[in-house]
Amino acid sequence: MAADASSGTTAGIGAGTGTHADAGAAAEPVRRGYERFTGRAAEFASESRPAWPARPQAREGAPNVVVVLVDDLGFSDLGPFGSEIPTPNIDRLADGGWVFTNYRTAPMCSPARAALLTGLNPHRAGFGFVAHIDPGYPGYACELPEDAPTLAESLRAGGYATFMVGKWHLTVESRLHDGADRSSWPVQRGFDRYFGSMDGFTSLHHPHRLVRDNSVVDVAEFPDGYFLTDELTCEAIAMIDELRANDTAKPFFLYYAHTSVHGPIQAKPEDIARHEGRYERGWNALREARFARQRELGVVPAAAVLPPDALADGDRIPHWDTLTDAERALFARHMEVYAAAVDEVDQSVGRIVARLDELGELENTIILVASDNGGTAEGGPSGTRSYFAQFGLSAELPPDWVSDVPRELDELGGPRVFGQYPTGWARVSNTPFRSFKSSTYEGGVHAPLVVSWPAAPGAVQGLREQFVFVSDLAPTILELTGVAPLAERGGRPAQRPDGRSVAELLRNPEGPGREAQYFECVGRRAFVAGEWKALSPTPPGREEGAAGGRWELYDLAADPSETRDLAAREPALVRELAERWRTEAWRNTVFPLDDDGSLQEVRPAGEAALSEPVVLPAFRPPLERFRASRLTVLRSFAVEAELLADADAAGVVVAHGDQGGGYLLAIDEGRWLLSYNAYGVMHRVRGGRVGPGPHGLRLRVDELDGLRWRLSLDVDGVADAVVPSVPMLFGMAPFTGISVGYDYGGPVDWELHEAHGAFRFTGGSIERLRYVPGAPSRHDRRVLRAIDEAVAAIAD
Repeated sequence: MAADASSGTTAGIGAGTGTHADAGAAAEPVRRGYERFTGRAAEFASESRPAWPARPQAREGAPNVVVVLVDDLGFSDLGPFGSEIPTPNIDRLADGGWVFTNYRTAPMCSPARAALLTGLNPHRAGFGFVAHIDPGYPGYACELPEDAPTLAESLRAGGYATFMVGKWHLTVESRLHDGADRSSWPVQRGFDRYFGSMDGFTSLHHPHRLVRDNSVVDVAEFPDGYFLTDELTCEAIAMIDELRANDTAKPFFLYYAHTSVHGPIQAKPEDIARHEGRYERGWNALREARFARQRELGVVPAAAVLPPDALADGDRIPHWDTLTDAERALFARHMEVYAAAVDEVDQSVGRIVARLDELGELENTIILVASDNGGTAEGGPSGTRSYFAQFGLSAELPPDWVSDVPRELDELGGPRVFGQYPTGWARVSNTPFRSFKSSTYEGGVHAPLVVSWPAAPGAVQGLREQFVFVSDLAPTILELTGVAPLAERGGRPAQRPDGRSVAELLRNPEGPGREAQYFECVGRRAFVAGEWKALSPTPPGREEGAAGGRWELYDLAADPSETRDLAAREPALVRELAERWRTEAWRNTVFPLDDDGSLQEVRPAGEAALSEPVVLPAFRPPLERFRASRLTVLRSFAVEAELLADADAAGVVVAHGDQGGGYLLAIDEGRWLLSYNAYGVMHRVRGGRVGPGPHGLRLRVDELDGLRWRLSLDVDGVADAVVPSVPMLFGMAPFTGISVGYDYGGPVDWELHEAHGAFRFTGGSIERLRYVPGAPSRHDRRVLRAIDEAVAAIAD
């Protein structure tokens, strides 16, 4: 198929032509319009071949750039910011670099990542929310604007090699599948090479889906001891090494976007063991200890105090002394796992730093370590060992719903538990600030930032207290590298960035920081202007207008942890700042506010095609998570299969999900096996014996009242096995997609996995397998609208 086809997908196989052998980038056919390429890239040996245009060259001695972004890391979770968690590698970067104590970011991860890569404010970058909605408004497109060059695109144009590993989370979820438009995938947005998870989060022991460049990694199962953070680090180092094997001078940009410490929070056993007993004193004592260290380090102003429980979510956080021994043991284990995950992030930084040192390039490498938002309270007061059971559904849960399935303590952090730490530990993470991720209080937006560049000319290292916002990072990096931002993209003039370079702060401790910035998340608003911060913690009423609702006012110089609301004393100032917020909101495409959650329910009508019946081939990589969910989540559905069985037939017919929730149909010990994992609670039913010959199967999954399903298996038209009533899987579960003929990655049924691994179907063949979705549940509040057509009509 031609690479310039006007529609459809593009693929190439064979020998590519016209590719420089030392390009140090993704296969050239991908660069020239093919979404996927398999084969050998080579040059024609022809005297008539036209000369290639000169490639851009970075200035001599240009520094490498490494950006390490950690997911949901609180302000106090790293050693330089007061943590008891050992982070020696990040500590060393901080000791010889800069610690920014007044760095703020967006309240959620995708908006922060979009701002970091474009220099635009989050809504102007298309991300007023995480990349799981698509209501059709510019501020919530959940894809980067076509006229907004990324940092990677500008650096690549300036002669840099550009690499990324880890979590992307900047593609709207309906375009994550293998048949989707890939224009918003990392390689199309400036990265020569990419390896990681495109989606928002995944299991670190058994990733639900890995992508290399533009293609899903085809692996049936992961070896014992596999851990995603380790592989991401190995891939990052390999990208650097393979560049240096071919070009010893070309500078590189590495963007390492960690999946840790986002839920499910997981870690390796040996790392968890190092933190055993560290949290027995509880979250009240740890919060005070961190705050004391922060004051010693000077990373919080002298005027800072710990907000009292009445302000700092005390109604959601029991005092440690009131807990039972069992509760303390469970909650301490949750934090041991979290600490181990932070420890592992630090280890990854150490490995990269060590490799740069071996190459003699550490001195001239700019390294930034930051978090994308504050620590999260998603785990609730008691935490959860069943993360997906309470995540991603707007409907009210039934009274008997179990959102935390009990598990053995030593399983927390391992591959069988999808956990999230309790709110009390999240408050510790955000010490000394109020509230959490998604809030516009400082706990949601005040994050750690460490910068290192040993060879920086005229540098004066140390603490920096100036206000820096996430959209300032891209302009700063471009100035430090001497690379001009792209003036256009795709033939269109580039949007002017909202961020401004703060490179001067590396040389001048008294240099200026940012003066003002708006914030918004699900209708929660804030505006910082100098030392003042106006904040509205709840959405305005429809009749009150954009700047309406209840506003609070804080003097951040005198009260950085937002404990004294001065709104009643300064009503004129509140009105002024609220009006400035409204003006900035209009300029930044913040409207309409998602003040009632309705923006999360509106989807483009084109998504209806993802819910049509589909035939899935056996033994291919799993159907992608969101694509699979449109066939099954919040609805009844059926799975129809035709297979030929020999006398020794065995293995998985179909599997969907993982230890966080899922179901599978298999032949085991000569009988049909139906397994259902209800967020950690296993249900197994064995049917009749499997005779040799052809069989027609129909697995029906029918909705019952109370967000429940009934599963029934018919074999050759005869009822064979029934799971009468189980909690429905919804939201982000099942997270691993549908695999036919084996159970990919994270297993649905752990006992089956221990006995057989991926349990590939043998002793016969799966001739056909088809998913037939039923009508959506009444709990499904999605509304499909002809958004794309309406936008196109306006554009015309």
